Amino acid sequence: MFRTALRNVLAHKARLLMTVLAVMLGVAFVSGTLVFTSTISDAFQRSSQKGFDNVDVAIQPKSSDSGSGAPGAAPKLDQKLLDAAARVPGAASATGTVSGFTAIADKNGKLIGDGFPTSGANYFPGNDGKDARYPLRDGAAPKGPHEFALDAHTADKAGYKVGDTVRISVDGPVREQKLTGVFTTDDGTVAAGGSLALFDTATAQKLFATPGAFSEIDVKAAPGTSQSALKAAVDKALPKDAAATTGKKLADEQAKGIAESMDGMKTALLAFAGIALFVGIFIIANTFTMLVAQRTKELALLRAVGASRRQVTRSVLSEAFLVGAVAAVTGLAAGIGIGAGLRALMGTIGATVPDGPLVIAPSTIAVSLAVGIVITVLAAWLPGRRAAKIPPVAAMNSVHATATTKSLVVRNTIGALVAGAGTAAVVVATGMNDAEALMSGGAALLLIGVFILTPLLSRPLIALAAPVLRAFGISGKLARQNAVRNPRRTAATASALMVGLTLITGMTVIAGSVQKGIDKMATDALKADYVVSMASRSPLSPDVAKKLSGLDEVTAVSPLRNSPSRIGTGPDATTEYLTGVNGKDFGKLTRLDFTQGSLGDLHGGRTVVDDATAKRHRWSAGAHVPVTYEDGRKGTLTVAGVYRGNEMIHGIILDNGTLAPHQRQITDMQVMVKTTDGATDATKDSLVKALGKNPAISVSDKKDVSDGIAQMFSLMLNMLYGLLAMAVIVAVLGVINTLAMSVFERQQEIGMLRAIGLDRRGIKRMVRLESLVISLFGGVLGIGLGVFFGWAAGELIGGSLPTYELVLPWGRLGLFLGLAAVVGVLAALWPARRAAKLNMLAAIKSE
Repeated sequence: MFRTALRNVLAHKARLLMTVLAVMLGVAFVSGTLVFTSTISDAFQRSSQKGFDNVDVAIQPKSSDSGSGAPGAAPKLDQKLLDAAARVPGAASATGTVSGFTAIADKNGKLIGDGFPTSGANYFPGNDGKDARYPLRDGAAPKGPHEFALDAHTADKAGYKVGDTVRISVDGPVREQKLTGVFTTDDGTVAAGGSLALFDTATAQKLFATPGAFSEIDVKAAPGTSQSALKAAVDKALPKDAAATTGKKLADEQAKGIAESMDGMKTALLAFAGIALFVGIFIIANTFTMLVAQRTKELALLRAVGASRRQVTRSVLSEAFLVGAVAAVTGLAAGIGIGAGLRALMGTIGATVPDGPLVIAPSTIAVSLAVGIVITVLAAWLPGRRAAKIPPVAAMNSVHATATTKSLVVRNTIGALVAGAGTAAVVVATGMNDAEALMSGGAALLLIGVFILTPLLSRPLIALAAPVLRAFGISGKLARQNAVRNPRRTAATASALMVGLTLITGMTVIAGSVQKGIDKMATDALKADYVVSMASRSPLSPDVAKKLSGLDEVTAVSPLRNSPSRIGTGPDATTEYLTGVNGKDFGKLTRLDFTQGSLGDLHGGRTVVDDATAKRHRWSAGAHVPVTYEDGRKGTLTVAGVYRGNEMIHGIILDNGTLAPHQRQITDMQVMVKTTDGATDATKDSLVKALGKNPAISVSDKKDVSDGIAQMFSLMLNMLYGLLAMAVIVAVLGVINTLAMSVFERQQEIGMLRAIGLDRRGIKRMVRLESLVISLFGGVLGIGLGVFFGWAAGELIGGSLPTYELVLPWGRLGLFLGLAAVVGVLAALWPARRAAKLNMLAAIKSE
């Protein structure tokens, strides 16, 4: 039976090609994802490990309730602790480190690098006057507040040399520093395109921490001393608010964190690979169903000469195994290429990825091969089972067993129940909070139910196209009849396209509606003309707000500051962040919707609270709230009003005059600005100029703010389009496969049509129209389901985004329907050409 299966595979190479391609694409997606994520994860881990080459034990502030992010005295690593660490038995040296965001401008004033890779740190010379972490290539180490050193990669890219004056920014105001040295480094973020600036320790402490304080102390072990032995010695010298960790543990934790951070990307990419494979199942099942139907006599003959049902089923599954194996191997090879291509693409688009080798793990090979083979065999199991059930006598007489009325009734009943249950679950979920799981389950049930019902739906929906098809004469009439001749095959073919278009349409509706909601939120919540912040979203110097408030064209300014606090007393106290504003101008810059009380004159202990926080703590207007500030001092706040919070303005808001005396370090998250002439290009240029044309500072109007919030949705949507294109490509292969095998099945019929006068052009038109009808049927179902799912998901989103408003992008929906039509036309090119070239006499004689 295995030899029979092998012979059948070799005899039907062309017919199985589309199946191989469909499985190959799915496997390529899986293997490409695994190769890509493994490569990126390994590169980041290697990069992070390099950072611990000179660290055997790291001393850090102890994480506790009195630590960072909560009220109380701030832990401090000072020079005294540094000296003590250097003297412990087994220590060769101790290095105090401090770091933070540092923006470097190129010679055109543009920011070099972006976000977290643009960093600054301290140059910490040892006894020889050199810092082993940063070997100097040119010049000398920085000394004094106006000097700095720059990594060689950034210096070469920007064309800076020792002695140049460079514009930099740490927390807002532009600083002009003299470049005294250029150094080399193994820092992975620098290799990936970031920048690193070094200052002398005193300057770095002033810029990034507090004078005399370090963020970490790294201890190097003397030869012959293990990390664990050094840690034990360091522990004895530590104060109670500091903790020591071995360099190996830190490296392992960072590697684990990197691997976990990659899990989300891997899961998302594998989900789309799963979608492509799910769509491919339709094609595989369709292909083997048609192959079994075409080999009815052959299978019957095998049964007649003694083959058992199990052997017949095993023969079909053996064919599927061989096809799956070929597809899996080629898919694995293609996936390795995809992984390498994605790795290269990340570098060309400016993404931060350290250098590293391409990683092909044994698990990647095993998973890819298993996925390809298992999916193919499972999809072919039902056709194989049907093949085994064909009665030998009926098959020998060419009596093809058609679907019985009972089987269709059972199928339609099950489909209606599943679709009804899915619809009910989705509708119920729209009226509940945190019902994502219920909605996802309902959506999956509805999709499965519609798939089961597609044979039933195909006849009435395709019948709607009859008036249009009549315009094409006999070719159009035959195309409609052929499309509904085998409803199950038509349904399986259309369902492949339906799945892809459902996801694309749903995501498009959600993204467009969210964008509209965010635009409305920005318009409703902000009276301010501009919001000023650091491009890296790092803290902003309070000098920026002072600078802006002194401009003639500025009428109101309010910096927004965050400070941790403890709300309540005793064991029930919780940590909350307080938001400080300029109470005098805040009402001129925002438009809050109050459900209780009002903004009034925000000063002293008066505060306004968003509705979510008020509900969580059971506060109402007039409530008195005990608070422990960041510095550990206690006070009482009075709730003056409760407002509806949103993504832009939320939390516990009070006057900066009340908050600032309790802050350890005063920094702003952003500054809201209102001007005399409103948001104009001239006003924006004036503000940018007043801030020194600082590349690190972003001046955004309302549209910029909403675009910034919605940017992640747009990026996600574009990624989805690219990823879901894989499912559409697989669906195209399915239509081609179905039509090609349908043409083969109807050779005799096509020959008869040619014999009675239908020319080759008419035959081509018939096949193309059949393909077009099937594709549009799948497109209509997909777009309809996508709009429904988009509406349902929007009802959930509306709970957290009150300004959410359903938007149906009619232009894009029309484009998607046009895409379905294009799929039909393209998919029919080869089958139509093949049908038109059939020799009519040979076709008539064929069986």
